Amino acid sequence: MKRAAVTANEQLAERFRLITLEGPALEGVAWVPGQKIQIAMGSAFTSRTYTPIEWNSATGRACILGYVHGEGPGSTWLRDVAPHDMCDIFGPRPSLDMRRMAGPLAIFGDETSIGLAYALAQGGRNGPVAGCFEVADVRSCREVMAQLKLGEFALIARDAHDAHLPEIEEQLARLAATGASFVLTGKAGTIQRLRQGLKRLAVPASRIAAKAYWAPGKSGLD
Repeated sequence: MKRAAVTANEQLAERFRLITLEGPALEGVAWVPGQKIQIAMGSAFTSRTYTPIEWNSATGRACILGYVHGEGPGSTWLRDVAPHDMCDIFGPRPSLDMRRMAGPLAIFGDETSIGLAYALAQGGRNGPVAGCFEVADVRSCREVMAQLKLGEFALIARDAHDAHLPEIEEQLARLAATGASFVLTGKAGTIQRLRQGLKRLAVPASRIAAKAYWAPGKSGLD
């Protein structure tokens, strides 16, 4: 466990918070883009998982991009945490390690995946990073991604009955044709369907990594 202080809580757009954490315990940490941390929500028995978007091990400074999507402990913490508040961090730990995937990378997910996309795009890869996100509010997501300079991602408005998924599958086929490796994150049901789509496109399993971040009615999947 690492003790850290919150030094900033910046609202980048509606529901998106950029949280900066600092402290001596964050120095000298060997972080790899795609790894996760867990932050205790008031007790060691309740935590939420985040993907750091950057980690400066020399200065002991890390940042996470959080999405406020409900009234649970994670969303409450993102809204309310303020500079000088302390928190307990577990990790970083393996979650998605893209080092084995060379060349173009395609990331599919949702609002909870934007931080991962930024971390991988800035991680010194030897190929382009692109992808597609299903989102509730295209405007606010575009605003966040413009600030992060993530221009190679399609944003598709989420439909409550999944009527938008064929449009996402079109993006899947387009990027598969480039020889990209795929990272599937976000909603469990969408990941399952996209896996099936990649199988039909004959994309080998060695070019696919997946991690479900949430499912309706469930929390703490990762």
